[in-house]
Amino acid sequence: MIEMGLSNSKKYYGVPRGGQYIAAMMNPVDTPEQADIIIDDLIDSGRTMARYLTLFPDKPFVALFDKTTEPDIAGVWLRFPWEKSGAEELEDNAARIIQYFDDGNRPGMVDTPRRYVKFLKEFLTPPEFNFTTFDSEGVDEMILVKNIPFFSLCEHHLAPFFGTAAIGYIPNTMTIVGLSKLPRVLEMFARRFQNQERITTQVAEYLNEKLSPRGVAVTITARHLCMEMRGVKKHDTWTTTSKLIGVFKEDPNARKEFMDLSLRQ
Repeated sequence: MIEMGLSNSKKYYGVPRGGQYIAAMMNPVDTPEQADIIIDDLIDSGRTMARYLTLFPDKPFVALFDKTTEPDIAGVWLRFPWEKSGAEELEDNAARIIQYFDDGNRPGMVDTPRRYVKFLKEFLTPPEFNFTTFDSEGVDEMILVKNIPFFSLCEHHLAPFFGTAAIGYIPNTMTIVGLSKLPRVLEMFARRFQNQERITTQVAEYLNEKLSPRGVAVTITARHLCMEMRGVKKHDTWTTTSKLIGVFKEDPNARKEFMDLSLRQ
C-alpha cells in the first residue's frame, strides 16, 4: 500500500470509478482542475496514472495499491468492498464495450456479456494434469506426436489464432513421457493471451526442463485472424515457427529426420 499522507485539508478528485469512493471519504471535488491530489483505488497497468499525469503534471497521483511497484500483489485480482463480485464486474465491462458498438439490449445480445466472460474463464483456464513419465526401457530414438490441433488468443488484438503442432524429442537413457502429455503441454501454453513464437519456445523449453532429453523439436503452423480479418487482410495465410534444442539444433541429420516426419502425411 502506498503511504499517501492523506489530509482532509486537501481537495481530492477521485478517478472514476474506484477513486470516487475513496475521495468521497476525504474532501471530494467534481473535476481534476479543482483538486490538489488525484486519487484512485488501484494502479494496475499504470495507463490511467500516466494519462492524468500528462494532463495535470502539477498534481500528485496516488492510490491505495500500486501493482507496478508491489510484487506481492502484481498477479492478484483485487476486489474492494464497494465493488461487485469479480464476475459481475467483468460482465459490466463487457456490456459497456458491446454497447459502444451495438445495441446491447437486442434479444440476441442481452446475455452476451455473461457468455463472453464464461468463455474467457473456460478458455484461459486449461485443465491441470500430471506430467507422467516412465522408464524408457532403452528407447533412444525420436518420439514424435504431430498434427496436434490448438487454439489461442493473440495478445495484441485478442483475436483467435489456431493450427497444428508437431512435438518431438529424443529420450535420454532413462525417461519418456506419456504421449498424451505432449498435447497437454501445448494446450497449457496455448490457452492464454499469447503469440505463436512464445508458445513454440515455451513448449520446447518446458519439455527440455522436465525430461532432460538429448533433444527437443517443436514446430507450430497456424492461421491468425488478426492478420486475416483486420490490418493487411490476407486470407488463408499460414505462419510456421520452430524451436530446436540439443541434438536437433546441433545435428543436421536429426533435424532433417524431424522435419521429414513432421511434414509427412
